[in-house]
Amino acid sequence: MRLLKKSISGISIFIVAWLIFAQSCMKMRISDNKAKAEFEAANVTLQLHTFSNKGFALHYAQTGSDTLPTLFFVHGSPGSWDAFKTYLQDTDLLKKFRMVAIDRPGFGYSEFGNAKNLQEQSNIISPLIQRLKNDHPIYVVGHSLGGPLAVKLVADNPNIFSGMVLLAAAVDTALEPKEKWRGFLLNSSLQILLPGAFKPSNEELWYLKTDLIPLANQFASITCPVWIIHGDKDSFVPVANVNYATSKLTHAPFVKTTILKNASHFIPWAPWYKDVKKVLLDIE
Repeated sequence: MRLLKKSISGISIFIVAWLIFAQSCMKMRISDNKAKAEFEAANVTLQLHTFSNKGFALHYAQTGSDTLPTLFFVHGSPGSWDAFKTYLQDTDLLKKFRMVAIDRPGFGYSEFGNAKNLQEQSNIISPLIQRLKNDHPIYVVGHSLGGPLAVKLVADNPNIFSGMVLLAAAVDTALEPKEKWRGFLLNSSLQILLPGAFKPSNEELWYLKTDLIPLANQFASITCPVWIIHGDKDSFVPVANVNYATSKLTHAPFVKTTILKNASHFIPWAPWYKDVKKVLLDIE
């Protein structure tokens, strides 16, 4: 009996400790003060803003001159704007672009934990894009789940974007894993056990299963150039998504694809950073 009590006590302590850890850690974001210090050390001026739209606070970072074309970065799931901080510090890119990277709704400091589906995210982000217009081209760059959101943003904002870059984008609903356990977690009290950013990530990845169905009809409305980069060893988002996207982009002036050999899902970062950077430098 004493051993049973000790076991129950030990399990209870573990669960409490995990709940504290789950709620406080693994948020996958960088504080504004730390970010400013890092960029100051790199001799790059970093602007951090919160854009309010119908009561929702959208946090984003910006570098570069307002007189230049814009690269608008959209991170995957989970994540935050600092997934692209190396790009925002890159001196070659800064010569050609103003760069903006957002915390997508539910991540970073954009109402952390308040996850949204693709349409809701587009509704929140689109007014910011309208505000950023400066009579120069705007190019959206989306990684992973940020890819279908990029498609959604371009489709929902006709004549705003001059180009779209899809990095390991998950766009084909037929290639999405079923993952019924995500729906089970979402609709049960067990979701509280998910640490940090994995809670809103689980929620939006479950939404994505159905979000991609209506998105399929929106590809045809995209009339800007498109660049697609994907790794042939991507175990999270199959490279077959590239063929799907190219087949759907029937009204884009052109679609340029780059398949990186032996590359995983994490192509925005080293050792594939230089490949993505080259594409970005060549689009303008």
